[in-house]
Amino acid sequence: MKLAITGKGGVGKTTLTALLAQAYADMGKQVLAVDADPSPCLAGALGFPEALRAQLHPIAEMDALIEERTGAKPGTVGGFFTINPRVDDIPERFSVLHRGVRLLEMGSVDLGGSGCICPESAMLKTLFTHLMFRKDEVLLLDMYAGVEHLGRATVDFVDAMLIVVEPTRRSLGTAGQIKKLANDIGLTRMYLVGNKVRNDEEAKFLEAETPGLPVLGFLPADMKVQEADRLNIPVYDHVSILRESASRILSKLQEHSDKSS
Repeated sequence: MKLAITGKGGVGKTTLTALLAQAYADMGKQVLAVDADPSPCLAGALGFPEALRAQLHPIAEMDALIEERTGAKPGTVGGFFTINPRVDDIPERFSVLHRGVRLLEMGSVDLGGSGCICPESAMLKTLFTHLMFRKDEVLLLDMYAGVEHLGRATVDFVDAMLIVVEPTRRSLGTAGQIKKLANDIGLTRMYLVGNKVRNDEEAKFLEAETPGLPVLGFLPADMKVQEADRLNIPVYDHVSILRESASRILSKLQEHSDKSS
């Protein structure tokens, strides 16, 4: 199963990614969680110990590695460099493992609208494609609002994109924009997940105003999410109602997958 998780900033996509990653790991699955956000914080949501978190560095910021693999210094535009550098060793070499979840921080490159032709982008695009072709594991991509990392060559390998939304029109507006961008590259398997939902009225609002996407489930609003962050413990362990909600979301996702296969 390969899932891309995105949404407007601050809606809780990292929380959902952490919940699903640990749920899959507890099911005995091999899990690779990739933090592709410019400000990585998935390690904290998963409750990785500080010693392991200190070993993590975004691939996009590893200048020496990028120059070694592409033959050009990061920050240079144009010129000659390898557009398909070797990346097969990166997931194991630069990730850390805790409680059955392997975590890799990818980082991001400013694509500058139509995209940048630079060593950093070549490295990330090649790595992203490699991750899509890995077998026998669950891949969870914690992305930012957009589909920049996904291209037409890899879209067929994404089982679904989960767009996290709050019960607000602005959040749903962003979801609609993401849907359009995803459709433009041929990705049609998309679902909404409502987060910070306080009552049935807000759940019904999301179901009524969805931008033409099925609602996979809801994560209730709970202040213990912030408490888990302050205490540096996994939200999966600390907030039982979210753990149960994540399990229901996975079950519903599997139902949709079975129907489409």
